[in-house]
Amino acid sequence: MSTQPGSEAFLQLVQQNRGIIFKICNSYCANKNDREDLAQEVIYQLWKSGNSFNGSYKFTTWMYRIALNVAISFYRKENKKGPVISLNENNMDVEDKEGFVYETEENLNLLQQFINELKELDRALMILYLEAKSYAEIAEITGLTETNVSTKINRIKDKLKQKFLTVNK
Repeated sequence: MSTQPGSEAFLQLVQQNRGIIFKICNSYCANKNDREDLAQEVIYQLWKSGNSFNGSYKFTTWMYRIALNVAISFYRKENKKGPVISLNENNMDVEDKEGFVYETEENLNLLQQFINELKELDRALMILYLEAKSYAEIAEITGLTETNVSTKINRIKDKLKQKFLTVNK
């Protein structure tokens, strides 16, 4: 699929993978109107960049790359403060086992807050990491080397652990 897909095929691919767009938009925009604007811009850029899709890669990898680049540019342009990542909307359901729901929910909210405070690229890396993408996939999406991805993610995880330790003292 090295050529731009037709309207129907494109719409079908976007519909099948719309969760990617929602996750990225929720991660970089705090209010609903900005999220909607960003989602439209991502879809537009996907359509506009259709000819650049290389069929030897997964469509979702290409889609993540475009969406993250658009979101980071949008974020920088708008210079918004306090973006929101809704981990609960990312299907991170927590079951009530042994009464630990409140603590787990509180920790998820703290994690969400800490991720929101990260720089754009670090936030993107954590989104992809929490999506269970391999380091190779993350490298492909972000344009970083796999070693750099691994190093950055480990540093971010250490930074997040330190924040949790500071809060729980």
